[in-house]
Amino acid sequence: MLSRAAWSLLIRTGGLGTRGAHSPRGTASSQRRMSPYVDCYAQRSYPMPDEPFCTELTEEQRALKEKEKGSWAQLSQAEKVALYRLQFHETFAEMNHRSNEWKTVMGCVFFFIGFTALVIWWQRVYVFPEKVITLTEERKAQQLQRLLDMKSNPIQGLAAHWDYEKKEWKK
Repeated sequence: MLSRAAWSLLIRTGGLGTRGAHSPRGTASSQRRMSPYVDCYAQRSYPMPDEPFCTELTEEQRALKEKEKGSWAQLSQAEKVALYRLQFHETFAEMNHRSNEWKTVMGCVFFFIGFTALVIWWQRVYVFPEKVITLTEERKAQQLQRLLDMKSNPIQGLAAHWDYEKKEWKK
């Protein structure tokens, strides 16, 4: 209960900052105010930021802001674009424009796949031992002959398919 009262007092007095609101006198001041987002640039999900993109204006920009208060018919297209750029960082077309970041990501993915392939090749050549002697074709043939000589698994195994009289596989 006490924390709720303290919180409401802080908000009413502006102790932690208050959110800015647009007023007829111009944009809200950026002092003692909590911005709803970390960056105050226009985004597709939040197209109207609380504070303008350019907060510190040059003399030329101040003159343009004064001219803005008059009739907009007197403004040229370049001046209207300059006023827009003072208020917003990007247009919607620029916000929706695809970036080329996917090329960098795919390049990194293929680089690491290639690097991994090189490491595996290096391990097969220099780290792993030579082929085990029991996996050579000569040894495999000797193991098969030994199994047949021992007549192992004569009902359903190898010995069942070997003809011992003709010394060849049954057809």
